[in-house]
Amino acid sequence: VVVCDVSGSMEQYSRVLLKFIYVISNSLDKVEAFVFSTRLTRITRQLQGGNVDRILDQVAASIHDWGGGTRLGDAFKTFNYDWGRRVLGRGAIVLVVSDGLDRGDIDLLDREMHRLHLNCQRLIWLNPLLGSTNYEPLARGMRAALPYIDDFLPAHNLSSLEQLGQLLERLDKNRP
Repeated sequence: VVVCDVSGSMEQYSRVLLKFIYVISNSLDKVEAFVFSTRLTRITRQLQGGNVDRILDQVAASIHDWGGGTRLGDAFKTFNYDWGRRVLGRGAIVLVVSDGLDRGDIDLLDREMHRLHLNCQRLIWLNPLLGSTNYEPLARGMRAALPYIDDFLPAHNLSSLEQLGQLLERLDKNRP
């Protein structure tokens, strides 16, 4: 399961990361994909087959809050209540792609991250800012999410995405 932030602060990364999600969705079985800014939108069906650039243009056009603010807690609450039971079965691995900058309710984010962590096999957070040598997780959303994250990884270049691929391969080999 991939949940990707497409808010204004993620704008410079969103298109590249969505191409990555497109590749994952079309290469692996049973991948569910969601994007959020102020609200969550499922894009799984939109990512199937076709020309990647045309598909991403259509996805961007269909997301009303693309490039808007970020409400992580609201997005995860919608995910947990509306989609969690459907997509988190059988030991799902959840990839969250976000810089952790948030304008929403931090207590809500804490509760929903806890709920999400309890319902998935592994919670991996990809943060493009983590690639910077002087990055510290000072944003309040990132600080609230950190206790529930199993793997906190950068997502700022191809090498960092290869690192994620290696982690996913190791996790897959260790599955019963």
